[in-house]
Amino acid sequence: MAKDTSISFDIKETLSKVNFESDSAPTGKVTSVGDGVAMIDGLADVAMGEIVEIAGDIKGLAFNLNEKEVGVILLDQANKVREGDMVHTTGELLSVKVSDNFLGRVVNVLGEEIDGKGELKATKRYPLEKIAPGVMSRKSVDTPLQTGVKAIDAIIPIGRGQRQLIIGDKTTGKSAIALSTIINQKHEDVVCVYVAIGQKRSFVSQTISTLEKYGAMAHTIVVAATASDPAAQQYIAPYAGTAIAEHFLEQGKDVLVIYDDLTKHAWAYREVSLLLRRPSGREAYPGDVFYLHSRLLERACRLNEEHGGGSITALPVIETQANDVSAYIPTNVISITDGQIYLEADLFNAGQRPAINVGRSVSRVGSAAQIKAMKQVAGQMRLDLAQYRELAAFAQFSSDLDDKTKKQLDRGERLTELLKQHWENPMPVVDQVLSIWAGGTGRLDTVKVESIKEWETAFIAFIHEKHSDVVKSIQKEKKILDEIFEKLESAVQTFNQNHPEWMIPEEE
Repeated sequence: MAKDTSISFDIKETLSKVNFESDSAPTGKVTSVGDGVAMIDGLADVAMGEIVEIAGDIKGLAFNLNEKEVGVILLDQANKVREGDMVHTTGELLSVKVSDNFLGRVVNVLGEEIDGKGELKATKRYPLEKIAPGVMSRKSVDTPLQTGVKAIDAIIPIGRGQRQLIIGDKTTGKSAIALSTIINQKHEDVVCVYVAIGQKRSFVSQTISTLEKYGAMAHTIVVAATASDPAAQQYIAPYAGTAIAEHFLEQGKDVLVIYDDLTKHAWAYREVSLLLRRPSGREAYPGDVFYLHSRLLERACRLNEEHGGGSITALPVIETQANDVSAYIPTNVISITDGQIYLEADLFNAGQRPAINVGRSVSRVGSAAQIKAMKQVAGQMRLDLAQYRELAAFAQFSSDLDDKTKKQLDRGERLTELLKQHWENPMPVVDQVLSIWAGGTGRLDTVKVESIKEWETAFIAFIHEKHSDVVKSIQKEKKILDEIFEKLESAVQTFNQNHPEWMIPEEE
């Protein structure tokens, strides 16, 4: 039986008359505007994340692609946008200017200077959103990023390419640890990118002044989206900082990126999402808030030699409320990162600076991110401190303590005092090794608690002056040789004999 082809011919004829070309021009019109968000009628060909121009020179980002209109978040001059303004597509996805000239400068989220030191020349742009490097292009973290903070380098080490969270309540010293780490990179050949998200302008200005004071701005780029900037800029800021870091990563350099802080970043994203009427979930955050931070922090990595061998180390900062680490954003970021440095308000108020709770802090890279000399001296310290915290909690209810318990309490009290450190004075790793060795081996057990800091400063100076061969050996070998241990034993005995004023009298 012959096939009836009349239907197929009718379909072909109908399709041939259809005009598949879009009859919409790459322009649109603002139908409503408010709170840094504009709704645009038209722009049928616009892409997600594309830059659009409103009224000729005002930049916006296509964020919501609805059936009848496009939601645009305004990147600048939001107060100048009016209903009825014409909107044009640019065909460009959001990108930031990058250049080696950015070192020592303060830029906004688009890579434009905001420090008044003259225009920044940049011929290259880098996309803000990028897929993170794959597993095969990475290598394991094995090189330490020295923060200069004894409590971190000895107990919660950070490696180049790691993502280590700094978490704690407001005013517990989170930003201080970040700044101390930047200052300590002065001689470490690490490029630093400090991203200020939703901070007060006065705080950002003070931070820049501090970095300039200690000569750290020469290797640092500050990306600022302050509290007075639109929420859209605060949302984009960490991606802009990462894009700038990736410019140096491509050159095989080691980069440190600090996001201060991602709590305010999540707030900005929630604000933008709610204004665009996106469905909200837990704590009013949109459903993709986990992806917001995971796609950002996954870009921190250590590349293998075939891909340049550079690294990006990420130190995100999260602010908690009343020590609640079980809230939505803290738990999200904890699950993404490779460990956390937990700062406790009670310790801070008690005078422990930095206020690091050693028991609740962890580094999932661990001793792989330490030089061997630090491994040799710091191995027992974490356990001693943990036991001290546990015993101290019970000892306050008991007046009768056995000698072993009293000795552990005395050791823990001295180690706690030893770890106190002003954030503006990061310590070279060799000096840290000498200090931790003295505390961990019990050489401070006979020193008065109130004299620990004076003893430490004088002892390190004594070793540098009288036993410089010890310092040179540790710097060269990255470990403590047997003969160096013997010299340290002899040196500390001589030093203690010369300073009886710091020692506990024998009759006590």
